[in-house]
Amino acid sequence: MRRIAVLDAPSNLGLRPPTPTAVPGCAKAPGALRDQGLLARLRARDAGCLTPPRYDPGDWRPGDGVCHAPEIAAYSAALADRIGAIIDRGEFPLVLGGDCSILLGSALAMHRLGEAVGGRIGLVFVDGHSDFRHPGNASYVGAAAGEDLALVTGRGQADLAAIEGRRPYFRDIDVVVLGIRAQDEYRLDLQAAGITTRPVPALRAEGAARTAQWAHEELADCAGYWVHVDVDVLDPAVMPAVDAPDAGGIAFAELEILLAGLVDTPHCLGVELTVFDPDYDVDGAYAAEIVNTVVAGLAPVTAPSAVPPRLLPAAPETRLPPAAPETRLVPAAPEPRLPPGSRPFPAPERLSPAGPAGSDGPAVDPLAAAVDPLAADLSAAAGAPPAVAGAPTDPPAGPDRTRGGPVGPAGRVDDAGLVAGYPPGPTGTAPLLEPVGPPASAGPGLLRRVTGAPPGDAPPPPEDGAPPRPAAGIA
Repeated sequence: MRRIAVLDAPSNLGLRPPTPTAVPGCAKAPGALRDQGLLARLRARDAGCLTPPRYDPGDWRPGDGVCHAPEIAAYSAALADRIGAIIDRGEFPLVLGGDCSILLGSALAMHRLGEAVGGRIGLVFVDGHSDFRHPGNASYVGAAAGEDLALVTGRGQADLAAIEGRRPYFRDIDVVVLGIRAQDEYRLDLQAAGITTRPVPALRAEGAARTAQWAHEELADCAGYWVHVDVDVLDPAVMPAVDAPDAGGIAFAELEILLAGLVDTPHCLGVELTVFDPDYDVDGAYAAEIVNTVVAGLAPVTAPSAVPPRLLPAAPETRLPPAAPETRLVPAAPEPRLPPGSRPFPAPERLSPAGPAGSDGPAVDPLAAAVDPLAADLSAAAGAPPAVAGAPTDPPAGPDRTRGGPVGPAGRVDDAGLVAGYPPGPTGTAPLLEPVGPPASAGPGLLRRVTGAPPGDAPPPPEDGAPPRPAAGIA
């Protein structure tokens, strides 16, 4: 079971005045709906009221941009805070407008939420009008309530379309528009933008329940979605108490079924209700009808089987698997070029450390040094001079960006400087470092330090009277 929290957002800042000296009546809608027992019937928590700034168009003229833009921007940020707090409590927000400009606050809250969960939030826009007017398709803009869908999809002036630097709040492909009239002025612009629509004729042909399921499927790649309901989606024959009634809408029963289908999933994050104007509802009959429809439509939210909101992980943009992280490898030594007629050098593990009699330490085989410069470096660290003319005797040290040790010839890790501090082997000499891995022709192998022969690994017999070598420990 999910608990509903009702929040009043009685803003009329997005509407033109009905007459030069009047103020739009949408600001009275939350009070009128509460008077019909909405909260008690929903068993909802009262989340309070966010009081809007004063409605005052002043000397606004066409060409000045959206009227009340600074006030709407500030109010939207505050409304987003309140909606976010409700969702954080695990509750289902029902926001009572006000005009359609409150969608900017809801959209901002959804974009914040999507960023927090690492996914996209979608929008189901149930409205009798597309509200898609913007500078790209109209000579001028002015009333945000007629431009709200354009603004929340990133079209229009930045102080409203990019609050907090977020733009767009909803991507075009994450919006589903339901209930617009077949002759809507901006229907072709919606189609060109890739915004999915189902006008009233198609909605009725498919049925309200199937339309709700279809909308849910259209937003399957989103982590969740928000539902906007403008009551002017209803036909004026049953709901004339709106600022811009337009014939050809749906009935109360259809709206109830549509709403119930949209909220009957944990992926629905909340609902807002807009544009009801009590100034045109003298006896409260239309307010009562709205409350009956909302209570029945939100019944799945408060049903015992309802589960708390669950945000889906974001679906990838493409169906390709994610790219594996880049692997940084140690550069391989160049393949040795042996003199003509020479025999291939034996595998490293078959080398004998014995050198000429009378030498001060083990000598380095010149051919071994030619094949693997690192072997010469290690022998030099043990006290023997390198036998290859021109070979560096003191390789520069520096951080290796792949393994973190000193850098030897050809950019490989050089452990020669670590031999002196390592415990001596069984013969008292410096521990033997054995290359482990592919033969020299395939590049250098890994080096492992050994302290002596491990159990069960006898050292090889000495050759030509040379002192015995410790066994190589290969792990």
